Amino acid sequence: MKSNPSSKINRINDDIQIALSSLLRSIKDPRVRQGMISVVRVDTTGDLRYCRVYLSVLGLQDEKEFKKGLKSASGWLRRELGRAVSLRYTPELIFELDRSIEHGVNINKMINELGITPEEGEDEQS
Repeated sequence: MKSNPSSKINRINDDIQIALSSLLRSIKDPRVRQGMISVVRVDTTGDLRYCRVYLSVLGLQDEKEFKKGLKSASGWLRRELGRAVSLRYTPELIFELDRSIEHGVNINKMINELGITPEEGEDEQS
């Protein structure tokens, strides 16, 4: 029985996401340690040469410095990722900022500022 190639990539993406979540907390560079970093999604190319990593940073102060810090740490991250996840080839990491969580927090804050409360019993029906 032949396995589905996309399920293999999905499994690799999950493994990389878990490993990077842990490794990012180990970075000592103050440029990277700005707020709470979450690995939102990982997309690896089919040939495993490149891996696009989508990060959400709650409390980011300086995006330019954050990206410089990540670029500086990318060699170390790639090497440690190679040790954590057994792949024939460790992909080159490309970091992207994902603002969806931050956007959701802002929308929530705006809704709360409006002072709208749910109708009695409305939240119990979910």
